[in-house]
Amino acid sequence: MNSQLFGTDGIRGIANQEPLTAPSVIKLAQVAAMVLSPAQHRSGQKVILGRDTRASGDFLEAAFASGLASAGLDVLLAGPIPTPAVAYLTAYHEAAFGVVLSASHNPFQDNGIKFFGPDGYKLDDDLEEAIETRFLRQHSSTSESVGRIRPLKEAVEQYVEFALSTVPKTSSFRGTKIVLDVANGAAYQTTPLALERLGVTIEVHSAEPNGTNINKACGSTHPEVLRDLVLKSGANIGLAHDGDADRILLADETGVTLDGDDILAIAAKSLVSRDDLRSKTVVATIMSNFGLDALLNGLGATLLRSKVGDRHVVEMMRQRDLNLGGEQSGHIIFRDFTTTGDGLISALQILAIAVETNQPLSELRKILTKFPQQLRNITVREKLPFEQIPSLQARLEAAEAALAGKGRVVLRYSGTEPKARLLLEGPDADRLRSLGDDIQAEIEKVLG
Repeated sequence: MNSQLFGTDGIRGIANQEPLTAPSVIKLAQVAAMVLSPAQHRSGQKVILGRDTRASGDFLEAAFASGLASAGLDVLLAGPIPTPAVAYLTAYHEAAFGVVLSASHNPFQDNGIKFFGPDGYKLDDDLEEAIETRFLRQHSSTSESVGRIRPLKEAVEQYVEFALSTVPKTSSFRGTKIVLDVANGAAYQTTPLALERLGVTIEVHSAEPNGTNINKACGSTHPEVLRDLVLKSGANIGLAHDGDADRILLADETGVTLDGDDILAIAAKSLVSRDDLRSKTVVATIMSNFGLDALLNGLGATLLRSKVGDRHVVEMMRQRDLNLGGEQSGHIIFRDFTTTGDGLISALQILAIAVETNQPLSELRKILTKFPQQLRNITVREKLPFEQIPSLQARLEAAEAALAGKGRVVLRYSGTEPKARLLLEGPDADRLRSLGDDIQAEIEKVLG
């Protein structure tokens, strides 16, 4: 759909500007109740509402909860808690749906709204479109009965207990030191508590949220910070989340960071060795490095690629009943345990592999050899479909033929800028540069 409200991951914007004003959020909550909890089934139904640590979360939480209660739904306030915790708690408490107020890795001025269905999965396009259509048509309603709003005091404990249940009981983590950066975000309570209960020695940073410091020079989008923390602390592992803790960034004991591709590689090898990688297939996005394809092929497995966004990864995993997928950005889905990207559970799975194999991350990450990349952002005056430009198609086909089986070419338009984004990957950097020059020249000639 050509969405005016929902983006690739829920609704996102600047807090206190449309559509994230109090009146609009109240209306959105009422509309969501109409779509996700029909009136004839609404009596006694509840909704889990969580948020990150942004200052604007206070008024948005109050507005959304008010809208839900006015529509007749009971609201359980989980407070500041990771996005994946809301996904888990929604299914655990048999709620009608779950809601997260967060803008993930964005600065504190932004905020957003994400929805989860009763099964803990993000909503599909049809449900998002139904909510959006009603919202834009000025449809909202109250109920003859009103819901109640109360805190879910045990939210942190329930989520941490669940996360720890995914770790093998035989694993011993004593002697492991982790330096932890929780981005002054939603995981400031949960991840430290989980690691402490495992007996891990932790050194915690950026765990004092004040409403405006979320993601500020910290967290998974600042790998240089995590690297420095590891080197100064002498930790075995560095771990960082983004603001809502659905992402993970790791660093080995030398300060080298591991992205989502590295984590998928380590997890895939472990699952293959135990014959637990379902259909011997992993799902990643078009942005993941071709080295991941090569590794999986060598393991007798296959890599499938989805559009960018963990929602699309999960959708493909569900369609094919697969249990491992993720994004280069650090959204990793261990679907045996979770329904969405989960930074804590991802960290626990990799930590368990390190303990089981008795190998440091610096050794584990060596299984993935990343191919050289050429990534170019080319300004265009218009966005004509690439397939309508024969001369460009010829250059693309020539490049694909040159890289056949040993690399790839991805060309797409930016969704927000007047640019074409060109990605080439292969074993020979000089060859990639030459092929990229040819394609870029043609794009600039025809569209520049």
